[in-house]
Amino acid sequence: MSLTLNKVASAGNKGDSIRSDCFVSLELKDSGGITIEIKSKVMAMYGKAIRQLAEEMLGYYEIKNALLSITDSGALPFVMSARIEAAIKQLVKTEKEYLPDIIPENQNGTAKDMFRFSRLYLPGNSPKLMLNAGIHSPDGLILDLEDAVAPDKKYEARFMVRNALRQLNFYGAERMVRINQVPDGLEDLDYIVPHNVNLILLPKCESKEQIDQVNEKIEKIKSEKGIERNIWIMPIIESALGVIKSYEIASSAKNIVGIAIGLEDYTADLGTRRTNEGTESFFARSMVVNAAKAVGIQPIDSVFSDVSDMEALKQNVLKSKGLGFEGMGCIHPRQIEVIHKNFAPDPVEIEKAKKIVNAFIVAKERGLGVVSLGSKMIDAPVVKRAQKTVDLATSLGLMEQNWRDSIV
Repeated sequence: MSLTLNKVASAGNKGDSIRSDCFVSLELKDSGGITIEIKSKVMAMYGKAIRQLAEEMLGYYEIKNALLSITDSGALPFVMSARIEAAIKQLVKTEKEYLPDIIPENQNGTAKDMFRFSRLYLPGNSPKLMLNAGIHSPDGLILDLEDAVAPDKKYEARFMVRNALRQLNFYGAERMVRINQVPDGLEDLDYIVPHNVNLILLPKCESKEQIDQVNEKIEKIKSEKGIERNIWIMPIIESALGVIKSYEIASSAKNIVGIAIGLEDYTADLGTRRTNEGTESFFARSMVVNAAKAVGIQPIDSVFSDVSDMEALKQNVLKSKGLGFEGMGCIHPRQIEVIHKNFAPDPVEIEKAKKIVNAFIVAKERGLGVVSLGSKMIDAPVVKRAQKTVDLATSLGLMEQNWRDSIV
């Protein structure tokens, strides 16, 4: 351990509107031992535990003389320890990490082809928005280190996201992190790859080289830490150049599970305004869909920014589905239900898919080399798409597992 020239550092948030967080100020001193000052509305119940955590962390980092001030607004231990560690590491050069245990719920992997209808963005430095986000049942929760975090807060946000990956209950949602744009985002990987992240989103992706840089760093960390699990990647296309190179990007690595488009930055790059009609982004969205489908990965549409207009969101989802997208991002929990309902197969799609899959099974049972439905021949891609619809409808409870029993 070595000290820096700085003597005072801080991390966290405070104020009347702050919940489930804390503000930490640390001043290193030359003598006088350790002084810990705590302000908390729950001092009577948790003051002893807060002090114990603070003392343990200062001891862990071998700090002998310091003033540590904590203003608590209901922070959970993993939040408070992230804040304290961020403050310490601004003043102390050390490779040591104070890591909370990984809860059992956060030790699972995810499948490359799992359904990703919805991905809920959460600011990586705002714990109050994280804590119960999973109860809204999104397919994925994105802890955002990029646009949702102020530049002067990005360093401390890394500790928050790292601890959240270990301690936050995601309620079954895929654990996702959006890193900063490469090359800055490469440093983010040290804080997330070792801590059971399932999927990493790469913003403003414009080339295969960016994917290669990220994967090279991921593999280096996995080798050093003895990690064998899959870590998926989802590039986000947000510029005219990215759109033109979307196939190159989509096909650049085996661990890419999908490719998303971000329309706010894309339309800004074009110098135009984003509209609900989407005519200004039709080309870009079609390019992303075709790139994804050509490679066999999931095309994911942009977020819909008007969180108050559910009907407009519904129409946007239906247009998105019509273009071939298989999911989209969301910025508010109330959007999740609308997204799921309208990306799901409708009754007409389900009935058609059932007939096609049944015809395929019957043909296979009879040893026929050709599959037909009525007077029409059915090609393999059509059967594959129908099977995907059946699997999706079954998983969503829209049809019974034994649906063939009802077919005469």
